[in-house]
Amino acid sequence: MPNAQCPMPNSQFPMPNSQLPITHYHFMAASYSFDIVSDFDRQELVNAVDQTTREIQSRYDLKDTKTTVELGAEAITVNTDSEFTLDAIHTVLQTKAAKRNLSLKIFDYGKIEAASGTRVRQEIKLKKGIDQEIAKKITKLIRDEFKKIQGSIQGDAVRVSAKDKDDLQLVIQRLKQEDYPVALQFTNYR
Repeated sequence: MPNAQCPMPNSQFPMPNSQLPITHYHFMAASYSFDIVSDFDRQELVNAVDQTTREIQSRYDLKDTKTTVELGAEAITVNTDSEFTLDAIHTVLQTKAAKRNLSLKIFDYGKIEAASGTRVRQEIKLKKGIDQEIAKKITKLIRDEFKKIQGSIQGDAVRVSAKDKDDLQLVIQRLKQEDYPVALQFTNYR
């Protein structure tokens, strides 16, 4: 066959992929990764606060306290008649949150303040994101215990990558054994 050439692509007769000229070869080692984040499901928190409010209104020891539980963008504000009642509300809120698979580590209880008269108020901040200090501890643990795995801080999350998926599973198991002051979730596993 004298000097056979590839036909040029034509809109009427598209060239099959097997006949396209090869111009670049890309050889990349497969790399897998996941992100370690500290977050919570906002809708589940809304439901937990709503259930807490309903239980306060129906419980005989709490219904006459005129207690309010308000969910803001970054905090929950509780206003009630005494510190004893406030402790009971904490218990109810924690129970409702736990039933909705929310970690109790998302609650950062502020100082109890005196409100009007004998009433007390407390702001419960909602913790979201991994601060730099904890992120450094996580990446150090990964560096020290897992030589083939890289951990990098990405804002308020930590990205973990490796060439083997099984290594990533070992990191997840190891981090679950640690007790960090924030709730950790493992997302974007790819």
